[in-house]
Amino acid sequence: MTNVETKAKIDQACRVAEEFTKVFYDYMDKKRHGIAKLYLDTGVLSWNGNGVKGNEQIQKFIIDLPTSDHTLVTLDAQPILDTAVNGQLTFMIQASGTVKYQDKSPKTFQQNFIVTAQAGKWKIVSECFRIQEPLGK
Repeated sequence: MTNVETKAKIDQACRVAEEFTKVFYDYMDKKRHGIAKLYLDTGVLSWNGNGVKGNEQIQKFIIDLPTSDHTLVTLDAQPILDTAVNGQLTFMIQASGTVKYQDKSPKTFQQNFIVTAQAGKWKIVSECFRIQEPLGK
């Protein structure tokens, strides 16, 4: 792959990350009942150390979380050039920001996604979410 092709893939990854995270956090904060459609049927979620597999099970897990309001602070993305999911275009997205659950104070979070193009839609292959707590003193 040439430098021009690589730069084009990186630019595309960044555009996809911006579009995808807007959709994802809208579903997370306002439309959890439909979030399963953002995952592959075999999608995997690691949420603060809790593992869940399968889009329907992930949706059930997410619905049971307290209501949330996410604010994105940083966003980065890159193409996965050598290993794609079933030969499909695949990107890694890294996001961080703050999340407020119900009446609790905001917490910092870090989130990573592996997304792949499936029939013209971006689907989550794997997601890892972690609240960032300070280490003990």
